[in-house]
Amino acid sequence: MNHYFKSTPLKAQIASILMACALSSTPTVFAKGVTDADIQNDTTTPGDVVSYGMGLRAQRHSPLDKINKDTVKHLVPAWAFSYGDEKQRGQEAQPLVYNGKIFVTASYSRMFAVDAKTGQELWQYDHRLPDGILPCCDVVNRGAALYDNLVIFGTLDAQLVALDQDTGKVVWKEKADDYKAGYSYTAAPIIVNGKVITGVAGGEFGIVGRVDARDAKTGKLVWTRPVIEGHMGYMVDKDGNKKDNGMTGDAIGKTWPGDMWKYGGGATWLGGTYDADTNLLFFGTGNPAPWNSHTRPGDNLYTASTLAINPDTGKIVWHYQTSPNDSWDFDGVNEFIPFDFEKDGKTIKAGAKADRNGFFYVLDRTNGKLLSASKFLPDLNWAEGIDLKTGRPIEKAGMRPGNPSDAKDGKKGTSAFTIPSFLGGKNWMPMAYSPDTGYFYVPSNDWGMDIWNEPVTYKKGAAYLGAGFTIKPIHDDHIGVLRAIDPTNGKIVWEQKNVAPLWGGVLSTAGGLVFTGTPEGYLKAFDAKTGEELWKFQTGSGVVGVPVTWEQDGEQFVAVPSGWGGAVPLWGGDVAKKINHLNQGGSLWVFKLHAN
Repeated sequence: MNHYFKSTPLKAQIASILMACALSSTPTVFAKGVTDADIQNDTTTPGDVVSYGMGLRAQRHSPLDKINKDTVKHLVPAWAFSYGDEKQRGQEAQPLVYNGKIFVTASYSRMFAVDAKTGQELWQYDHRLPDGILPCCDVVNRGAALYDNLVIFGTLDAQLVALDQDTGKVVWKEKADDYKAGYSYTAAPIIVNGKVITGVAGGEFGIVGRVDARDAKTGKLVWTRPVIEGHMGYMVDKDGNKKDNGMTGDAIGKTWPGDMWKYGGGATWLGGTYDADTNLLFFGTGNPAPWNSHTRPGDNLYTASTLAINPDTGKIVWHYQTSPNDSWDFDGVNEFIPFDFEKDGKTIKAGAKADRNGFFYVLDRTNGKLLSASKFLPDLNWAEGIDLKTGRPIEKAGMRPGNPSDAKDGKKGTSAFTIPSFLGGKNWMPMAYSPDTGYFYVPSNDWGMDIWNEPVTYKKGAAYLGAGFTIKPIHDDHIGVLRAIDPTNGKIVWEQKNVAPLWGGVLSTAGGLVFTGTPEGYLKAFDAKTGEELWKFQTGSGVVGVPVTWEQDGEQFVAVPSGWGGAVPLWGGDVAKKINHLNQGGSLWVFKLHAN
């Protein structure tokens, strides 16, 4: 794969652009270069999208309402842009919009800059990937971060690359870790107070998950925080000297047997969110390694957890573990979204998470205390519920796969059929929260799996699972379900079923709409209060990307990548066979209201 740049002449930079702000009559002035204030205010500045999640809390809600329940029927394509060549699969990115340009990542660690008005390509960057990369779940990339005049994203060979927004030329490049050991990077970075914050992927290869903070302008490491109990983190001063910032946990391997903590997994592969009110980063951690839980008795901290981290030091402030001693690859990596609600006349600073294990959690984001937990998968069968006093799941007997050492041949333990499958009640695809309705909109999947354990030993760069599995549908009429959930009581308000699994992100708007895509190729809009389907458009390939919206020249636009792929076709078992007719692709679609 070659690394090259392709650019076309650009008009002279305008020092500032006046754009009407949807929230007030005061125009918003954009100076050259994205600032910390721009990122902090991303939710309320509808003329751009400068962060993953459309704001650091990642609520994915827009105040724009020109496209609404009455007008959405007039939504039509403004233009479409093809990513080209043979790399046509797994387009899971969220676009960013700034200074007249759309920045969107694509499969195989590519980046495009496109003219937001016309769809004309301005430049393209193809990262030079080496042979032997080890991505677990397809060659996807989920997005980038903007800071100053840089656009920053991670690569499948575990590097972080900063490009000039105008030319696509590399400004800095830093190695996150050794791809030969199984490390990779697919998430979108976030920027907090001048630091680019990233995680790592590779939990299926026995890597050690961690969160890193780097100077966004230079790429130089500021601090690193491993998330597996027993590992030391450190800070780096301006002279490059390292200073320990404490061990993760109270002791080496306290909740791990022997030295298994050294290859404990806990990948932070989905990235994080940030809340300025509490000055906390929130990162989810992935499965413990290996999957065979009989080899690692104990809670295996801090896998399958949500961690609150101080962005200045890397210190873990609190943690909450959703699946102790995870035996199903349920992870705990799903995004934790800060939000506020009223109870007994008081404002509760909360956060919500729709976990892969099928439970919807609401925590006090100031201290990690569990406030509520409810099933968002009605068919969930591995646990009765969550003990609100201990925060631990109330597991059902017989739902863990058996120990292979108990088998006569010692090669395969007894199988268990569990709901959800290891791909989760909700996987990577981000949910949205509307402060207008008070609902979370969760892209979920109703499916189960047969899972069994096998013997396994760690070897650098080799799969470290110790498990076999087959994912199976549990209903004839659907797998995917878009669900609206009231976080104050955990109840499902409405749901929209889909034949194929849902694998794309969600957007809500002040126009009373919820947008998401389907593997069958549709971008759809639903009534945010009732769930009624109001509009859809066929993009030609599965929509597994994340939609965004913004205002430009007085018009509201919606954009979404299209291109089927990701983990489902690779790992989906019987489900993958059921939907193997879906076509791959690679394109960016932009929509606006038809001019009457």
